[in-house]
Amino acid sequence: MKKSLRITFRILFMAFIATAVLSSCVPQKKMLYMQMAEQTEVKPSYENERAISYRIQPGDNLYIKVVSLDEKTSMMFNVTGTGNSQQFTNDASVYLNSYTVSEQGTIEFPLAGQVYVQNLNVEQIKERIQEILDEYLKETVLIVKLVNFNLTVLGEVRRPGQYKVYQSEINVFEALSMSGDLTEFAKRSDIKIIRQTKTGSEVITIDMERADILSSDYYYLKPNDIIYVEPLKIKQYGFATFPYALVFSSISTALLLINFFN
Repeated sequence: MKKSLRITFRILFMAFIATAVLSSCVPQKKMLYMQMAEQTEVKPSYENERAISYRIQPGDNLYIKVVSLDEKTSMMFNVTGTGNSQQFTNDASVYLNSYTVSEQGTIEFPLAGQVYVQNLNVEQIKERIQEILDEYLKETVLIVKLVNFNLTVLGEVRRPGQYKVYQSEINVFEALSMSGDLTEFAKRSDIKIIRQTKTGSEVITIDMERADILSSDYYYLKPNDIIYVEPLKIKQYGFATFPYALVFSSISTALLLINFFN
């Protein structure tokens, strides 16, 4: 009787271990990016013909600096008022010394007054302001940068948080790489992008398991986008959440009791 009980217990123990291991494993197919629709499909090229340059909107901040051989004259155009000698030590100083786009889509530029910049990209704004500068200064160099390009990445990533982007364009793969990539429990087929619009917030779902993500209109991100990565349902059975220490401790205690009574 005791021998039969020990055999039954061992069988149940091995079955538990096998079930735990299998339930905590994520299939490889769920961890791959840009999968083809069929294995025999020839790798195509994916076109994305839309303009990827961000269009300035009300509330955005632009850093504009005029560099000229005549430092005293160029000082009147720079928000800092210190010409070429101004050094920025942190993001706050850049923000405070930038031009904020009004609700009417304009910035107030010295001498020129209100300059309409809404729906223009950085290069177009630079050209427009350069035309104004040519009326007052000769041989100037104009620097125009978008200040507030922030991204927030949450959910099943290795380093969630808010990230500052020091470039005019960034795609979803680059954004996820900044956060240390997705975890093994990330639901790659259902990634949410929360984007602010004039009427509220828009929630977009993208599937990074499919290769045609490269031609999606949402492949390139916009300032202040929020990326949320949902976990797979299998995570609730994984090693990260299941109380394996308690279970193994209980099993060890039971084995000791059986040996004691034997």
